[in-house]
Amino acid sequence: MSLAARVRAQAKINLVLRVLAREASGYHSIETLLHRIDLADEVLVRVTSGRALDCTGPALPAGGLGPTGKNLAFRAATAYAERTGWPDGFAIELVKNIPVGAGLGGGSADAGAVLRALDELSPTPLGPRLVELASGLGADVPFLTTDSPMALAWGRGERLLLMRPIDTRTILLVVPDFPIATADAYAWLASERGEYMPTAAVIAADALGSWEAVAAMAVNDFQPVVARRHPRIAELVAVIESMDPILAMLAGSGSAVFGVFDEYPDPSAVVRTTGATVVRTRTSDRIERVERDD
Repeated sequence: MSLAARVRAQAKINLVLRVLAREASGYHSIETLLHRIDLADEVLVRVTSGRALDCTGPALPAGGLGPTGKNLAFRAATAYAERTGWPDGFAIELVKNIPVGAGLGGGSADAGAVLRALDELSPTPLGPRLVELASGLGADVPFLTTDSPMALAWGRGERLLLMRPIDTRTILLVVPDFPIATADAYAWLASERGEYMPTAAVIAADALGSWEAVAAMAVNDFQPVVARRHPRIAELVAVIESMDPILAMLAGSGSAVFGVFDEYPDPSAVVRTTGATVVRTRTSDRIERVERDD
């Protein structure tokens, strides 16, 4: 019987997302407050003799996810094999429930889930060093490789302060019919800023113990920039704001927007007004554990 493990790859929202200076490497430093939500992809990893990736699910785009070699989940498994010398082969099955290009970290969540699954199966697991491997894959992957529902992150997401989650709240996601590539969002931001480079703020973890405190400092540097290219984003945020949320903002680099609520609002008005896809979920107070399937 082959070794196998499965895990739900939870999406994330950024409650604070500030984009700082561009480094010599070409990547920007960030300062962000991340929180996992219950919406998740399903990930199954098997140790095999070859290397394969199969994707299905309701959120899979009509054109698929692009070349296998560029997929973050596949790249994560390849990076794990190169770092540890194990396994020789793997087969990954993804069921996509997280909208693609929506700023919810679906690809990063898949990558983090694959790393966690392989480490569970490995004869010599990396343990805490798994986050170091994740840092080379993308800014959200280190957080989505940890076992924490909430964290502050700096740099390229590799500097993490894991935090106790705030009390769970309802999340209403509104997803328009277009994705936004992260690279495009960064390019738009850079072109508008020119030579201006903001400096990091000082976010004290002990000041983030309530949703009221988070709402007071919630900001997403991408939101005004993306909304100028896609005015529909501002319209969707305004619709959510009219429903009296704790906060409403763009998810990551877009294109989804989200509202945090004390109770589930009636989404029918949002559907009727916007025609966008509406997803109801919650903030997570725990991480879905890896389950061996062999």
